[in-house]
Amino acid sequence: MRNHWLETGVGFFIIVALCGLLFLAFKVSGLTQLGDGHNYILKADFDNIGGLKVRAPVSVSGVKVGRVINIQLDPQSYRAAVTLQISDHYKDLPVDTSASILTQGLLGSNYISLSPGYEQKMLKPDGRIETTHSALILENLIGQLMFNLSNNNKKEAKIK
Repeated sequence: MRNHWLETGVGFFIIVALCGLLFLAFKVSGLTQLGDGHNYILKADFDNIGGLKVRAPVSVSGVKVGRVINIQLDPQSYRAAVTLQISDHYKDLPVDTSASILTQGLLGSNYISLSPGYEQKMLKPDGRIETTHSALILENLIGQLMFNLSNNNKKEAKIK
């Protein structure tokens, strides 16, 4: 009988531990809702989103205020149409807010940083952020550097 209670206690402990691990996994992965579930949608168009993914964070001054919920190609302009889900706690973003795609660290994942402007008029739900700055692609920068270096070498060879 004593062995039965021990086995039941261990089983209960394992179930609680697995539930705790599952909860932490959802919390860390970002699959749970942002904040209290009250959110609004903003849209922004970018020329190049780099490695931006759905569920990437959206921040203002380093504070997470939302996440990316959808990325599509606009068939008319051939620009990336990004849909942002922003927490209602941060609903007072001016209409001249700009959005930039930045990288966490040198080779980290991409995220969107919002820079609020100074207008008195605020963005409405389903509003559009007009000023956007595309991602810097490291491969393109290295390619430009190599091209410039080769052109400088050719010019120096002509001078000699």
